[in-house]
Amino acid sequence: MNKKDYYEILGVSKNATDEEIKRAFRKLAKQYHPDVNKEPGAEAKFKEIGEAYAVLSDPNKRRQYDQFGHSAFQNGGAGAGFGGFDASDINLDDILNDFFGGAFSGFGFGGRSRGSQSSSGSSRGKDIRVVLNLTFEEAAFGCQKDIKVDLTQECSRCHGKGGFNEKTCKTCGGSGRVLEQQQTIFGYMQTQKTCPNCKGAGKTYETTCDDCHGKGFIAKTKTLTVTIPEGVDEGFQLRLSGKGNAGLNGGANGDIFIEFKIKEHPLFERDGADIYLEVPITITDAILGCKKEIPTLTGNVYLEIKPGTQNYTKLKLKGKGIKTPNSFSRGNMYAVINIIMPTKLDRNQKRLLQELAETDLEDSSEFKNFKKYIK
Repeated sequence: MNKKDYYEILGVSKNATDEEIKRAFRKLAKQYHPDVNKEPGAEAKFKEIGEAYAVLSDPNKRRQYDQFGHSAFQNGGAGAGFGGFDASDINLDDILNDFFGGAFSGFGFGGRSRGSQSSSGSSRGKDIRVVLNLTFEEAAFGCQKDIKVDLTQECSRCHGKGGFNEKTCKTCGGSGRVLEQQQTIFGYMQTQKTCPNCKGAGKTYETTCDDCHGKGFIAKTKTLTVTIPEGVDEGFQLRLSGKGNAGLNGGANGDIFIEFKIKEHPLFERDGADIYLEVPITITDAILGCKKEIPTLTGNVYLEIKPGTQNYTKLKLKGKGIKTPNSFSRGNMYAVINIIMPTKLDRNQKRLLQELAETDLEDSSEFKNFKKYIK
């Protein structure tokens, strides 16, 4: 699927600030709004602009897009399952309302925002965000975690209606919407608003439900067991579809988005899917070479250190890193050599080093090049 670059769509650079992205979207939204621009393709262009802005204006989605491109939001892509973005989720009405003060409600440019209300009066439940603490190993290998969330669920007594003996709303005639005329930057426009009497349901009730007090939902604390995939890192989000707050009037439940906080490891340092381990060795190990037993995430291995190994040499252990989420690839492990110089020597050790110092060890190219500039 060949999709145009989001930065190119908005005409901004990849280093654009949030304010530059907002200005670019505002300008293009005015230019291509279907009520202003009647040229063929204007509406498609307008939706394309909205999709680009929906991603680049969200820090998490932008970070995933910069790393994985469009595949971050496609099933099976490198970022699939994280962030929960889908172009069909975009509500351009909501985006425009943020910019132009609510003048665009009801134009129906596709999608529904989290917790937004449809023309039928149903309302999608609000999403929930949870921060989950993981150890280094839990993030690397995956695990199961129990999380407690405070959410709303449909009232079992009135089945989410909020009352009994329903009647058609007299204010909106059952449509759940009322018409309103507003002056906007494009002139006078007639827009639709949610009916203030029935709150968009299109119906009212003779008796209010005592359990939920007419809300249609009740608050509850639930414990959920969550399976964390291998390789998650800070900045990733895990989406639990339909596990969030209850929708109203038959609307879908919201989602739960889990963000991760990863505890640092005392030995390993992570960089994406790769891990780094500082390996301390003695000066004689570096000079003569040795085999050093070192830890990895999957158990101890023996690392061959060749004679004459220099300080900060980086040795690669292929495939000993962390699995990339939603893929079969695995990063590498890098052993970084740290030669520890002795600080205390006995008399015999000093004698041996003095004998070593009497030999000519300065015949390497590094020493020769250095001495050329000594005057």
